[in-house]
Amino acid sequence: MFYVLTALVAAGTAFVFSIVIWKLALKYRLHPAVRERDVHTQPTPRLGGIAMFIGVLVAFAFASQVPWFDLVFADPGPILAILGSALIIVLVGVADDIWDLDWMTKLAAQIIAAGLLAWQGVAIVSLPIGGVAVGSSTMSLIGTILVVVVVMNAVNFIDGLDGLVAGVVIIGNGVFFLYTFVLTRVIGEAEYFNLSALISVILVGACLGFLPLNWHPAKMFMGDAGALLSGLLMAASAISVTGQISVPAVVAERTLLLPAFIPVVLPLAILILPLLDFSLAVLRRLRAGKSPFAADRMHIHHRLLDLGHSHFHAVLLFYGWTAVVSVGCLLFLFLDWRLALTLIGLGIAACTVVTVAPVAANHRRRIAEERAAALAPAGASPAPPNPAQEHP
Repeated sequence: MFYVLTALVAAGTAFVFSIVIWKLALKYRLHPAVRERDVHTQPTPRLGGIAMFIGVLVAFAFASQVPWFDLVFADPGPILAILGSALIIVLVGVADDIWDLDWMTKLAAQIIAAGLLAWQGVAIVSLPIGGVAVGSSTMSLIGTILVVVVVMNAVNFIDGLDGLVAGVVIIGNGVFFLYTFVLTRVIGEAEYFNLSALISVILVGACLGFLPLNWHPAKMFMGDAGALLSGLLMAASAISVTGQISVPAVVAERTLLLPAFIPVVLPLAILILPLLDFSLAVLRRLRAGKSPFAADRMHIHHRLLDLGHSHFHAVLLFYGWTAVVSVGCLLFLFLDWRLALTLIGLGIAACTVVTVAPVAANHRRRIAEERAAALAPAGASPAPPNPAQEHP
């Protein structure tokens, strides 16, 4: 109940400030010109990340006054580190959204923000695989910074369609919240499990509040500030469980043998598309002799549009893939593994069919046009295409 209230506070605050910031951005023309790689055609403000950050701040302030969350706020260090890191990311993101900073400046800010998290205890100190502990504080620092920076950029890389990042974050973190909530109830109260759940619901609420203005056709984008903020909070939430979980406490419960691996698998599952897009983009740019952060128009969402999907369909496909993979991992908590794998397989098959559907439709259309041309009398002009047959 208190988690829901906190999410509603984040959503309401983000929604109100989204409207305010949108109107101010239009009044003072705080929007960059349309770039060649952009999908939208009209100049649109990219300051939604500010509204999301305010929603996060207000939600944390609200939660700090609720006795239910006393365990989380008993040690304010991690909370202050998360908010401090978020402030750094939002400030640099807003500057980039307005003035287009160089990639080295942005990367330096991301490393500083991730380092602040690790310094204040939001760090990977163990892995829930056989009780493996991180060898030293230096390894913990490096590993945490690497994970946070990669996740932030992976989320930022898919921010190219209206409502895409907000929806993916809502689905992924909603599933992750359910996992941490179940884990807390089964193996007992734990500070980091509660912190992870709180981060997840606050981020879901902030994205829900911003989504109405970001839905296609978007009035405002979250920009680098919002996308990097989402990635930062997702990484912090995952690290709070993955990097702090007590393996013996988990495997002691026979029913939670598979969940001992879910802290590692679930964050990867939620981020599978962003991480795939990020990896392909880095390899593509390095092979071309470019910076791995150089922008282009070859991301997965661009390829879906090129296949023939509409803007709306491409976004829904991302939602579908994210839901299938993340919910599929969660099924192992409640169902027999054979049934869980079967449902995951069916979901993947359905998403695959929908993803390649335009390719098959275009192939059938070309065959029909070739047959019509072959049957047409010599010298006759081909019939004009029927607009009703065109994919939206």
